Amino acid sequence: MTDEPRDAGDEPRDTGEAVDSVLAALADPTRRQLLDLLADQGEATATTLAARLPVSRQAVVKHLAVLDAAGLVSGSRVGREVRYAVRPAPLDATARWMATLATDWDRRLARIKCVAEAAERDQRAQPPPD
Repeated sequence: MTDEPRDAGDEPRDTGEAVDSVLAALADPTRRQLLDLLADQGEATATTLAARLPVSRQAVVKHLAVLDAAGLVSGSRVGREVRYAVRPAPLDATARWMATLATDWDRRLARIKCVAEAAERDQRAQPPPD
């Protein structure tokens, strides 16, 4: 948890590292719920979030620490409270990575389809064996 929002320069060095961190953080349903709640509310304290989930405040704080480490949320101190907010940039970067991966697979599958269709045309064009 940080007392101030992170700068873009605080992102993990490697895109693969950042994507791994985001996917690991999103693997837990409670953390996904926390992100949904924060997206709806804008910002909230761990106490406020815990009141809306079937887990303790301490568990929420631990989940928020994982989300913070992945860059998905930031905490800022306001008086005695720490208010958390969603940081969409890591989600956007992960979505772009996934879109690139999907495009690569679509391209590969299209090539396989072309090869299969060409083989099928060649098979039909050959005369039957004697």
